[in-house]
Parts: sequence; structure tokens; C-alpha cells
Amino acid sequence: MTDVGGNRESPVAGVDRRDGAVVVSLTGELDLYNAEDVRAALLECCAEEPAVLVVDLGEVTFIDSTALGVLIEARSRMADRAGFRLAAPGLETRRALEISGLDRHFSVHDTVDAALEAGN
Repeated sequence: MTDVGGNRESPVAGVDRRDGAVVVSLTGELDLYNAEDVRAALLECCAEEPAVLVVDLGEVTFIDSTALGVLIEARSRMADRAGFRLAAPGLETRRALEISGLDRHFSVHDTVDAALEAGN
């Protein structure tokens, strides 16, 4: 993930707003070194007070406890915590959620579309 100059790619691949929902797509390794970028993006989106905020984890290859903490913080900023949803976690990310017990506290969906449609 590190290039020759030592710069890392942004972990935030994009923010997509659709019908009152916000989808934040994350990518690569989410860890101590880029958790602040993830935090800034998620809290900025939470400040918009969307009914639904979906975090697309489909392109995330690794997530550490610092990044998991960022997800918890972002969810706590939502007026309706049920509106904070995780989508498409890969095997490693799903395992981190299960080992930490967070899979029981987050709304986790197999796809972004499923996350957007949940509760509708």
C-alpha cells in the first residue's frame, strides 16, 4: 500500500449520496496510520444527519482496532444508530468484526444495496 515516496493512498475511495442515504466507500488497509482520514470522512457525513449511512467495506483488505474504534465513534454520532450500516466486509474484515464482537452491535450486510434497503 505504500509507494516509493512513502505516501499512502487515501482510505476513502468515495462518498456517494443517494435518496437521503450516504455511502462511504473505504479501501485498502484501515489502521492507526490512516484512521484519522477515515474518522474525518465519516464524522463529516454524520454531521449531514443522513437517515442512513452505509460504510462500504468491500475493498478493505485489513482493519485494526483503531479503525474499528472509528466505526464505533461514527455510529455514536448518528441520531438513529440503526441507520449506521456496514456493507460487503471481506473475509478478514468480517473476522475482525466477529473476533471483537462488533458484528453483534453493527448492522452488517452482504452488499451495499442490501444495506440501503434494510429497514425500508
